[in-house]
Amino acid sequence: MSGRLGRTRRASGRPAPGRVPSAPERPRHPRARRPARRGVRSLLGVRTVAGQVLLLQVLVAVLLITVAVTGLALQARYDSEKDAQNRSLAAAESFADAPGTVLALKAPDPTAALQPSVLKARDGSGLDFIAVMTPDGVRVADNESSLIGRRAQGVERAVTGSGFTEIFEGAPNDAARAVVPVQDADGTVVGLVSAGVSIDNVGDAFDRHLPVLLGAAAAALALAVGSSALVSRRLRRQTHGLGPTEMTRMYEHHDAVLHATREGVLIIGDDGRLTLANDEARRLLELPPDAEGRPVTDLGLDEGTAELLASGRTVTDEVHLAGERLLAVNTRPTAPYGGGSGTVATLRDTTELRAVSGMAELARERLKLLYEAGVRIGTSLDVVRTAEELSEVTVPGFADFVTVELLDPVLRGEEPTGTHTEMRRTAVSGIRQDHPLQPVGDLIRFAVPTTPMAAALAGGHAVLEADLNVAHGWRAQDPPGADEALAYGIHSLVTVPLQARGVVLGMANFWRSERAERFEEEDLAFAEEVAARAAVAIDNARRFTREHAMAVTLQRSLLPRVLPEQGALDIAYRYLPAQAGVGGDWFDVIPLPGARVALVVGDVVGHGLHAAATMGRLRTAVHNFSALDLPPDELLGHLDELVTRIDQEEAAGEDGEGITGATCLYAIYDPASGRCSVATAGHFAPALLLPDGTVDCPEVPVFPPLGLGNLPFETAELQLPEGTQLVLYTDGLIEHRDRDVDTGLRVLHETLAGHPDRTPEETCQAVFSAMLPPHRRDDIALLVARTNMLDRSLVADWDVPADPAAVARVRAACGRQLERWGLDEIGFSTELMLSELITNAIRHGSEPIHVRMLYERCLVCEVSDGSSTSPHLRRAATTDEGGRGLFLVSQFAERWGTRYTPTGKVMWTEQSPGAGPRQPVELLLDDVSW
Repeated sequence: MSGRLGRTRRASGRPAPGRVPSAPERPRHPRARRPARRGVRSLLGVRTVAGQVLLLQVLVAVLLITVAVTGLALQARYDSEKDAQNRSLAAAESFADAPGTVLALKAPDPTAALQPSVLKARDGSGLDFIAVMTPDGVRVADNESSLIGRRAQGVERAVTGSGFTEIFEGAPNDAARAVVPVQDADGTVVGLVSAGVSIDNVGDAFDRHLPVLLGAAAAALALAVGSSALVSRRLRRQTHGLGPTEMTRMYEHHDAVLHATREGVLIIGDDGRLTLANDEARRLLELPPDAEGRPVTDLGLDEGTAELLASGRTVTDEVHLAGERLLAVNTRPTAPYGGGSGTVATLRDTTELRAVSGMAELARERLKLLYEAGVRIGTSLDVVRTAEELSEVTVPGFADFVTVELLDPVLRGEEPTGTHTEMRRTAVSGIRQDHPLQPVGDLIRFAVPTTPMAAALAGGHAVLEADLNVAHGWRAQDPPGADEALAYGIHSLVTVPLQARGVVLGMANFWRSERAERFEEEDLAFAEEVAARAAVAIDNARRFTREHAMAVTLQRSLLPRVLPEQGALDIAYRYLPAQAGVGGDWFDVIPLPGARVALVVGDVVGHGLHAAATMGRLRTAVHNFSALDLPPDELLGHLDELVTRIDQEEAAGEDGEGITGATCLYAIYDPASGRCSVATAGHFAPALLLPDGTVDCPEVPVFPPLGLGNLPFETAELQLPEGTQLVLYTDGLIEHRDRDVDTGLRVLHETLAGHPDRTPEETCQAVFSAMLPPHRRDDIALLVARTNMLDRSLVADWDVPADPAAVARVRAACGRQLERWGLDEIGFSTELMLSELITNAIRHGSEPIHVRMLYERCLVCEVSDGSSTSPHLRRAATTDEGGRGLFLVSQFAERWGTRYTPTGKVMWTEQSPGAGPRQPVELLLDDVSW
């Protein structure tokens, strides 16, 4: 077998051409700006530094590339010959070791046996020749049949048992030849095998690679020239085409200008060390001789100046102190302009401009203070807070301490009247807290007319006391306090009255202690300007305080102050007005006949006095309608008609405001049956906390708010177990700017759920703790009522037939029931009233007739019948046989009345057992006989 050795081709790497970013052109020399047509000549010229560098780089590149190509060519030639020898040796050894070669050599006709194999091996291995020889070198087989029988030269070395390779020079061509022995089993050499590749074939392989080598050399040369041109162009830009002589002259001029200028120049590296300082900088800063190379913080400079130079901050004309000089310092980074990163600083002596610059700076600071005063004073409609803002905004920019005194009526929101000699200290601000000035809340009197405060009030303008040490009028007001203030260091004062609309509201006093400068005449205008702005804000806050106090007072007067006594519900409530004003939310608890209780929650859209007054009107209307003992749906219907009529009346006025959009929920709870009737007009349905801890939202028909529609309302009937808590609320509890309605309802249910053992008061506290918004934009009303059931033993009832004879039996049964309840003392009057009411029902009403007595906090007697005829109290004439029954009822009962039911009416009376029997008043009748 013959094998073909593979040859590897060595690839030479090609460096990527670099790209050097170019800095912006900055002409520094008259030769820097050259016509564009001379660019190539300048680039290739050898007179300039850039041209010299370019020529040198090109020569070095050509030399290196030539050496590299020559070396690669020689190496390729050597590698090709070596490869040819290896291929020849491998092929010869493979043929010599092939099975059958030894036997063929020992055969009678070796040529016939080996010649086909030789031809086949040469064609298969790609060799130029292959021959099999006897040990003495005679060819017995050859790919050139004409050479068979001829002796080969120089093969004797292989007879010794080891093969060899050589570059063979001879016929027919020079070649790389390998000769190996053929040995039999006992190691005897029985023949030789020779294989080779002609040198012409090796040259052909090298010639094929030569264009690649030359192309790579050309590419490398082009790349080297291009990169050299880029580097030269960059260098030309940096040197602006200058030659060595010109550059030397330029740097000489640079040194002359740097050190001859009368402006100090410093260059500081990014490590904070001084890199360069010209003579003027050394003079201005008094730098030591070895300053360059040292950190700027170690050069003995002013702390502020050293900090600025080391920080690398960019400033323009920032004034710093250097000894007795004032230096205007400008700093800029050096990075965009060449060289390493750092800072260049220029210094100018501006000592002579100190006074002018100080006045300009003072004016700028005053303008800034006035702007801050306009922004910061009056941010709230609170009188005290506005006074505090006045004191805070001028410390420490204008004064070290500021005190503000206001008249007491101003603090209460009233119109200031009377004397101005007494004011209440409202605000104190200063640079320290241990000042000797009177604290907030003290009453300040201006009894001495020579004090600067009294003079400012009398003249209506600011008064200056530049030196308090010689201000005898100020000292006369409070000698001990004046001595303490002077000992503290307070030495100068400006006092200015706070006036708005020509009315004095208070005083503002500006004091200085720490700063040595005294107040001057120029400071009076600034103090008056600030005080005028603050006075307008204080007056606005005073007006708001007055209106807010009036609205709150009105609102609180219209809300229930105490809850009525009743036993049907355990009630707790919370009410919070909006922080920015009062609104129209309200709630109510109204006892009804028959131990029932009505719960009301409502909300009038809007804020202010109008909303509070409207709320009062609606609350009064609900009380009046509830006195008629109407069902919830009928009551809301009457209330809706009232709101519609009020809107129409107020809309006819020029500036009237309607109340359309008011909501109301009205519920009646009956402790005898445990039923609750609920109707709502645009209001949220109540949440029910059941005794098992679950929270339920009952299905209550939803109708528009009051005044928006004429649709009839509907009542939902709820059966409530004893211990159920009804939670009624307004929208301010569950909805605000940061929380929508759905989220509020979810939080409310989560707060209520699982706590049926809480008292109503604890439930109110838990709900407010969990849901009270941080800023109340609306009123919040919360009413929690826990239901109680009336003991069945305290209820007695009878059906009465339409027979006058039955009155006596029912009257007797009622008397016995009153004895069981221990109400003997009111038994006679109760029996008398029941007799009259039952008789009237039999005579004037219709069946069914029913009597019920309930004993809770008071005794309630009810007589119902199927007639809707309304009885009424009237004066009976002397000739009338009847008409006196209701009069007797009105005399013996504390309360009595009539309410209508779907099937008729109920006449009811109430008596308090503890009050004893009532004494009837003198009858205003013409003639009554008993």
